[in-house]
Amino acid sequence: MSFAPSIIHFPVEVVLTIVEEQEFDPRDRKRFRFEMTLFRLALTFSLTRVFDLIMSLTVEGVEHFPLSGPVIVAANHVTNFDIFPMQIALPRPIFFMAKSELFKNPIMDVALRNLGAFPVYRRKHDEWALRHAHKVLEHGQTLGMFPEGTRNRGRGLKVAKTGTARLAIEMGVPVVPLAIEGSDRFFKDFPRRNPVRVTFCEPIFPRPNDDPLRLTDRMMFAIAEALPPEMRGVYAERAEGFG
Repeated sequence: MSFAPSIIHFPVEVVLTIVEEQEFDPRDRKRFRFEMTLFRLALTFSLTRVFDLIMSLTVEGVEHFPLSGPVIVAANHVTNFDIFPMQIALPRPIFFMAKSELFKNPIMDVALRNLGAFPVYRRKHDEWALRHAHKVLEHGQTLGMFPEGTRNRGRGLKVAKTGTARLAIEMGVPVVPLAIEGSDRFFKDFPRRNPVRVTFCEPIFPRPNDDPLRLTDRMMFAIAEALPPEMRGVYAERAEGFG
């Protein structure tokens, strides 16, 4: 008696469906740019004029920011409006993760993608968003990150996640800590303009002995030092000997 292996033939449609379910992400259908476009330039100009009506922006330390090459900007996260003073203060276009809920509206989806945003699903490990972040840096661009992962609403820095530092170590790129102060007051004093301060810290380069936690602490303490004491939260005091 011979025992020949049996071969099961699946229809081509079934095979394709299985492959698509494993590899396809709906975000791959959309176009994401990795450079400044005329549309983005016009949109940024228009938004800058709008924000000039509601905020008085002070920018410090911009000389620390590299004018070329891949770099991560790590900022404290006060409100959903933080990205606007960040982009206005930056001399280069910024590309950044934004919560996927903001992309549900078709008009917002187009506007955000043209402003350099790409969606991230925050309640799970989002491999697509991480791959896209790598692509931003591979194109030599500026990647904006909020290590806290959620807004602190001006109540003090929260414990940061290590994803930003992990990305910097994997890609071998510097991190520029950035402190935002005053964005939690947007529209509250209108028609008076709200004072907003954006402070660039010196770039932090991953060291050979850095792990994600150590690098995260280095950049978060740098942000804290550029903020007023009441906004420093859990990073108000460095442990003795930390450096």
